[in-house]
Amino acid sequence: MTTTDLSSHTPMMRQYFKLKQEAGSMLLFYRMGDFYEMFYDDAVKTSRLLNLTLTTRGTGDPIPMAGVPVHAMEQYLARLVAMGESVAICEQIGDPAAAKGIVERQIVRTVTPGTLTDENLLPSNSDRPLLAIYLPHKARNRKYGLAWMNLASGEFKVNECTLEQLESEVHRIAPAEIITGDSFKLELNYQAAYSKTADWHFELSAAENKLCSHFGVDRLTAFGIDELPNATIAAGALLSYVENTQKRSLSHIKPIQLDDIQDYLILDPVTRRNLEITQTINGEASPTLFSLLDHCHTPMGSRLLRRFLHHPLRDNAPIIERQLCVQAFYDRHATRSFDDPIKAFETFLKNAPDIERIATRIALSSVRPKELAALRDTLVNLPQLSAMITENFSDTPALLKLQSLLDLDPQPAQLLQQAIAAEPATMIRDGGVIADGFDSELDELRQLSNDSGEFLQQLEVREREATGINNLRVEYNRVHGFFIEVSKGQLDKVPADYRRRQTLKNVERFITPELKAWEDKILSAKDRCLSREKWLFEQLITQLQNYVEAMHQAAYALAHLDVYKALAYHAYLNQWVAPELIEGPMIRITQGRHPIVERTIERFTPNDCQLDPRRRMLLVTGPNMGGKSTYMRQTALIVLLARMGSFVPAAAAQIGLIDRIFTRIGAADDLAGGRSTFMVEMTEAATILTAATPNSLVLMDEIGRGTSTYDGLALAWAIACRLLTHNQALVLFATHYFELTRLPEQFEHVANVHLSAAESAQGLVFLHEVKEGPASRSYGIQVAQRAGIPMAVIRQAKRELDNLEMNADDRPQLDLFSAPLEEINEQANDDHLELKALKESLAAIDPDSLSPREALDILYQLKNQFGEN
Repeated sequence: MTTTDLSSHTPMMRQYFKLKQEAGSMLLFYRMGDFYEMFYDDAVKTSRLLNLTLTTRGTGDPIPMAGVPVHAMEQYLARLVAMGESVAICEQIGDPAAAKGIVERQIVRTVTPGTLTDENLLPSNSDRPLLAIYLPHKARNRKYGLAWMNLASGEFKVNECTLEQLESEVHRIAPAEIITGDSFKLELNYQAAYSKTADWHFELSAAENKLCSHFGVDRLTAFGIDELPNATIAAGALLSYVENTQKRSLSHIKPIQLDDIQDYLILDPVTRRNLEITQTINGEASPTLFSLLDHCHTPMGSRLLRRFLHHPLRDNAPIIERQLCVQAFYDRHATRSFDDPIKAFETFLKNAPDIERIATRIALSSVRPKELAALRDTLVNLPQLSAMITENFSDTPALLKLQSLLDLDPQPAQLLQQAIAAEPATMIRDGGVIADGFDSELDELRQLSNDSGEFLQQLEVREREATGINNLRVEYNRVHGFFIEVSKGQLDKVPADYRRRQTLKNVERFITPELKAWEDKILSAKDRCLSREKWLFEQLITQLQNYVEAMHQAAYALAHLDVYKALAYHAYLNQWVAPELIEGPMIRITQGRHPIVERTIERFTPNDCQLDPRRRMLLVTGPNMGGKSTYMRQTALIVLLARMGSFVPAAAAQIGLIDRIFTRIGAADDLAGGRSTFMVEMTEAATILTAATPNSLVLMDEIGRGTSTYDGLALAWAIACRLLTHNQALVLFATHYFELTRLPEQFEHVANVHLSAAESAQGLVFLHEVKEGPASRSYGIQVAQRAGIPMAVIRQAKRELDNLEMNADDRPQLDLFSAPLEEINEQANDDHLELKALKESLAAIDPDSLSPREALDILYQLKNQFGEN
């Protein structure tokens, strides 16, 4: 609701409208006592989304109203953010007791899907980055500027990309929220929350000033982004957006890093989906490659493993460093020497909290007491872990480098030990957070507030004796404070100085001047105690903020150690091997297995795969359900695992420099986009033919099946030829077009392989073995029979197949693939020239002027000239 005339509204509602204007389209949680209230459209929308009771306020034109309790706010907030909503949190910053008129309120922070830092709102094993995208309207440099930030860890990265690369980059970054300028129209096939910010934030000078001011530098040269103006603009706009939503210090944000696309093996969105890296094709969390490998004991490790899987590397050197770390842990398993020190390491990880996010919340002053207690216990034990790494992995330089990051200053651990109670309360407002003995003033206040028990007992005894009321009791509750309780039957004995405080069904409650004076003293001590404790807690956080960067470094080291241990553990349990990384495009896998499928069936049949510059394409034939798709996917997954630093499911593997993995697998309509199955198939094929290089791995499964037989066959043949002659990629090409198996006759870089099957008395048996040469049959009818097609249909299909095969010799064969493409083109040119000459010869003849003898001579000439072929 928008309104300009506020004179008819109460002061509180005028305050609300002012704050709502500041919040804009976001939902406004307006603090009123123990509730966050929403009004007007916010109330209607929130009540529908959260299934809250919608009430009204006022008369005449009642105001819709809904609210959530303060103590349960986070669970409602989590549900709203999960739905893609953004919420502005308005708090009472004034003291209600001292306020003259309405209490002063302010929007203290804004929670959006990409700016989450609270533990209860964040998924523990995945990041939720915030991405800003910029594209200049009129400029020679039409590259997209990308900047993204993980607010929960402080990472801040940028790069630039072309339009063709944009969707792959966005899926790689996987943002929870995407920011663009108000006037910028972005068409992107990616599910996220989309937010707008003012166009003037996306200006180069404003962006440079914002970044320089935040990082305290004069120029951005040190960040290596001088030649990336569009990325710089996106970074400045992103930082402005985060500052506006958080309204607090962002000191934990790390310096900008250039995240070069060329450092990574590129996976387009289709490939990420088809390979089921972190999500199945149906959108489930398991079984996926991530769920299979995630033996991590810390959420930091799980998040890092997810990043490794989505960011496989191109260069061999950093991969080999990771592989050596995995090997070091693997050797501990293999030699059965996973002794007590290493078990202690595992126990440490299981008990370690999410240090990365706790450090961030310290920087943002939003950390909770129990998080500090968990951090304290971890930091106290960190030196022993560091010593264990040094002692047991001294021959692995990369692990020693990580160990050095665990050697923290002992000051924060000592400070936390002294300041935080052994079992602190959940919230600072509940008290009992600061340890006894840390602050003398707090200890005195606690003693004063805790010594009330003896006084109350003495008062009760004295009042019973003075009044003769034997069942008189002196009690306390949080609502009415201290009181003397007398039953109804004893009211005639109540002295005159008793003042009635509360009337209940069977008792009356009173207060006396002496008890009132004591109450004021005790409650004042409790209030002062809570106030002092809150101040001490804030001072503690301020001191800990000096160590946030060191804590982040320790979290980085622990996450890597956790991932290496998890990968080694899985490799040892499942007989995975370390792949050999070589230069140049090559894939040579011996007895490879599909990492997920091998865990779901009783016996998996391993197979070899060899692709190199002399054997660039394997034409894969065989029956449906025979294992072609599994064979192709396992090859891609083994390459992916090798390029991220993991061991692989094989007897041996040599993996070369792969720059991209493409997949054209499966079929699905894009009804929303107005594209048929065949159109989707051709679009994906076009992407591959445009972008694949000699260092790319391409998986092509059943291309051309969405149209007529001859159309599909012609397209499949032409696409295969293009991949061989132009792209020169490493290709696994699965097909049921047996005509394609003649490609090796014309191209030396192609080989036929097939998935074997056999017919038995019990029906078709899939052997799942990859053998050299083409398949002899497709066994489509047998597969249909196993699928449950009625036998009448199966019998008729067999009869029709027999008729087709018997009459095959009488039907004209498709001659398109009988010669190499060069010969086909030359023949077509010759035919065209002959036809032109024939037309010219016929045009020169005048039939009416010819004698019978002349006409016969011309006919023989034409026969001799054009009739030979």
